[in-house]
Amino acid sequence: MVLVVTVASTAAAACDEGTNTIGRPCWLTVVDETPSQIPQNNDSAQAGEHALASDRRDRIFYPGDTENLKVLGKKLLLNILLDEKDIFTSPFRMNRHTAPLWLIGAATTAGLIAADRHIADAFENSRGQVRWGGRISQIGAPSTLVPIIAAYYGFGVWRDHAKAREIGVLGTETLIDSLLTVAVLKEVARRNRPDEKDPGKFWGGGSSFPSGHSIQMWSIASLVAHEYKHRPVVQVVAYSLAGVVSASRIAARQHFASDVVVGGAMGWFIGRYVYETHMSHLAHKHSSLMPMIMPQFEPSQHRFGVTLAFGGSGSTSSFATPLAFHKVGGQSF
Repeated sequence: MVLVVTVASTAAAACDEGTNTIGRPCWLTVVDETPSQIPQNNDSAQAGEHALASDRRDRIFYPGDTENLKVLGKKLLLNILLDEKDIFTSPFRMNRHTAPLWLIGAATTAGLIAADRHIADAFENSRGQVRWGGRISQIGAPSTLVPIIAAYYGFGVWRDHAKAREIGVLGTETLIDSLLTVAVLKEVARRNRPDEKDPGKFWGGGSSFPSGHSIQMWSIASLVAHEYKHRPVVQVVAYSLAGVVSASRIAARQHFASDVVVGGAMGWFIGRYVYETHMSHLAHKHSSLMPMIMPQFEPSQHRFGVTLAFGGSGSTSSFATPLAFHKVGGQSF
């Protein structure tokens, strides 16, 4: 059981060092498959096929992607499948840098499981506590989070605000990732809830471990906090609401402490993972300080060069300036 808990609570921790075990960044490599860039000789072709096999997809949602629902739907579905693969295979990418985090997660979870009954008994456990705990915990229910995410996307479409659209799209992906992950782990653990027969028993037919409300709320809170990393007030509010929801699930006698802590940890990692893997710098104000280098070709003039583009703040506009252009067989200018 501790192994399952460790896998769950540190599912996205493999990205902590910025690279995985095969030396690629946690976000997968972008490969342009345009015909002009496909190698023609056999050796180069094999190398190109190997690069494409490692990842054929650009997993970042650019402002233009979030405007086209057909393109968005296809990319979103593919990214969710890739996310789930990365989450559930993360134990196999553990290395000496991430191993301490796994061990700490396992030890903490094991200690909480041993103390769950004592922590639950420390609450008043009155009828009013259970009733109010259940009401407050609905903040983290899908029925609450889905309209908020939809409102973000709707505002982004209405005001042509790329960042708001991005939060709506990444929020959808984060929530679905969380729901799929917690559904699988609940089925594996089958732990009885505090108000059921044999409370806390694993493989007893229950659905207590981990807490679905906690993983959902913490994943969205983590995503929002990372999106607004330069606004501490937003981070404090997001994480405070997530903490209140987690505590309310214990107060409502729907979960044990270990259920909400593991769910919260999983949610935080998933939110950060989705943000770092799929976020577009073009949708952020600070992207103006992060240039993009793009090759430029003018076959009719026999010229080629490089353009330095700076993204706009929250929109699809950008400022580009040519660094240099060269004419084939002629001088540069």
